[in-house]
Amino acid sequence: MRVSVFGLGYVGCVSAACLASMGHEVIGVDVNQVKVDLVNDGKAPVVEERIGELIAEVVRTGALRATGDVREAIMGSEISLICVGTPSEPNGSLCTTYLERVTEQIGAALAERDGQGGRQTVVFRSTMLPGTCLNLLVPILEKHVGTAGVDFGVAVNPEFLREGTSVRDFFDPPKTVVGQLDAVSGDAVAALYDGLPGEVFRVPVPTAEAIKYADNAFHGLKIGFANELGAVCQALGVDSHQVMDVFLADRKLNISPAYLRPGFAFGGSCLPKDLRSLVHAARRADVSVPILAHVLPSNADHLQRAVDLVERTGKRKVGMFGLSFKPGTDDLRESPLVELAEKLFGKGYDLRIHDANVSLSRLVGANREYIETRLPHLAQLLADSVGDVLDHAEVCLVGTRDPAVLSALPHGDDGPVLIDLIHLPDADARRTEPGYIGLAW
Repeated sequence: MRVSVFGLGYVGCVSAACLASMGHEVIGVDVNQVKVDLVNDGKAPVVEERIGELIAEVVRTGALRATGDVREAIMGSEISLICVGTPSEPNGSLCTTYLERVTEQIGAALAERDGQGGRQTVVFRSTMLPGTCLNLLVPILEKHVGTAGVDFGVAVNPEFLREGTSVRDFFDPPKTVVGQLDAVSGDAVAALYDGLPGEVFRVPVPTAEAIKYADNAFHGLKIGFANELGAVCQALGVDSHQVMDVFLADRKLNISPAYLRPGFAFGGSCLPKDLRSLVHAARRADVSVPILAHVLPSNADHLQRAVDLVERTGKRKVGMFGLSFKPGTDDLRESPLVELAEKLFGKGYDLRIHDANVSLSRLVGANREYIETRLPHLAQLLADSVGDVLDHAEVCLVGTRDPAVLSALPHGDDGPVLIDLIHLPDADARRTEPGYIGLAW
């Protein structure tokens, strides 16, 4: 394919050179003439493993050249990759100045091209927040030329390149993400990387924008977690690397998809207690652990989101399905659903609760003591059947996957407002129905 790459920094330079080495005809574009001259001389404008030899080779064969002329690049290509920087503003917000500027220039060049040479696909590879492409950049292009997805293609194609190993990462990516405005745009981007390993995900544009942030936020969280845990271990006289060796060996729960799906707040007899103990031990040892110290407050904020959703409905009769901290048990200790029921009851809501595994007459020991302390009026709130709750409620909070509950939940306008705390199995279908509200989806 004939490709233009806008921005010859780390991402653009590596993308241009690697695409050229795969057989594409590539034009690099940059406002900095020094970078343009370096590329045309077969030299890399960045310091990066393997990039020097790669650029020398693809420039020698004529597969890559560079220019400062946007019009020339657009006229000579069928797909354009935007790789300009999106730095932080002083207040932490995303700076889109360079994105807007290059998009404006591309739009003007596309208007001049006027459909000659087939449909152009504009691909944003720069990191940008969800909504930036469709709400800010597409209107700039459409101001100059036609309708996106019809007269020209648009896609978002985030990169997953690490400085120092970016050439290696390009040819062996963890995944390829194509945020497509339409299928034809997605086809064009996917064709660029034909033959590379790794799974290809073709998703809506905002999803592609969000994925890069999910990745980087999690990477930062992992580093911060390991460093905080290391500091606590050191203070307690424990070898942190030994601890992490064992931690990393667990591929069932630790290094796995476990616990990484948005849902309701966590609870139970272990996680809250152990987090409190660890944070307390860190404080006693004079070790600052802001990440660990804020896990429980973050969890409490997530639970409050459910309360807020009920309040926004303006309705007073509330039903809850589920009460135990884990489905299939009657364990109520530090159950977030008990906490939620307590908050709603305390705010004066007319509440009915059904959990097939929870019967007040069977509660004993720590379970009974906990519920008598936290929710002493439980007996008057418990309903014998799913139907009793549905008959009572104007708003239903669903916190269980009990088949009897799932099969009874109404669809559409027929019944109460459903607030989904667990991402129901048919949540994707229900999203379009009136009266359905997902907690975090």
